[in-house]
Amino acid sequence: MQARTQGRLVGTGKSPGVKPLRVFSALDVVPATPACRRLATNAERQAVCLLIRAGLIVCDGRVKQGWLERLARGVFRRPGTSARSSDRIDWKTCVLSLQHIMGYTVHVGGMTALTLQGYTHYLALGDKAPVWLYGADAPNWLKKLSLDAPLEIRNQRLFGDPEMGQLEVQGEPDSGRAGSPPWEWSMRMSGPERAVMEALDELPDHVSFHNLDMAFESLTTLRPKLLGSLLNDCRKIQVRRLFFVFADRHGHAWRKRLNPEDFDLGRGDRALVKGGTGINLIP
Repeated sequence: MQARTQGRLVGTGKSPGVKPLRVFSALDVVPATPACRRLATNAERQAVCLLIRAGLIVCDGRVKQGWLERLARGVFRRPGTSARSSDRIDWKTCVLSLQHIMGYTVHVGGMTALTLQGYTHYLALGDKAPVWLYGADAPNWLKKLSLDAPLEIRNQRLFGDPEMGQLEVQGEPDSGRAGSPPWEWSMRMSGPERAVMEALDELPDHVSFHNLDMAFESLTTLRPKLLGSLLNDCRKIQVRRLFFVFADRHGHAWRKRLNPEDFDLGRGDRALVKGGTGINLIP
């Protein structure tokens, strides 16, 4: 049985009592046979995962034979025809595999989600901008992978509802072409309403005022009803206050449909930077 893929990540999820064994890249971890066929459905992908979990695929042996490449402890990749061991892994390949094959409840958020959906107008200088990934069960081995962009992993405690305001973006989100690689799979990410609040939570240490201000300028079509639900569900008063600071600054049409008095903005002055050198957040 063989599947012809382009570097997908295959894993076993988190079944009770079973130690998962993760295989990076290929569903075609079994040698080709005359009956080889494409694994097109989730059920068939899961069957391969079960084979891996049951130990029917001996990864160490596959590494010695050149069929698999070890990336980290318990993490392997099927070498592509043009891949070299030094190649960095596309972070989108990693995230899509985590979401669709391995069953991790992670999503792309913050400035990364805003950028992929076309709401930012700047290019990171030097190294690639960090990828903001949110999930309570993001695996620890992610940080050990050699990705083509650094990962910033956050939990989902900013909101009470971990899924509110998320959406599925088909194909490669920032390519501008529907159904483009990788694999025409949808990527789960924060919609702009949730993403901007996740980005506000990173001010000023990890996101600059200027970059977020430029992104906020583009947020002309946010949905006020969803914004209201997210603001009520948000667990940080500082994020709510910052949201209205930027909303008042840009004055988009949806701002008129949000009344700050409907939300808990706390009491008293609060400085964003210790010592009062930053923005004083006054409700």
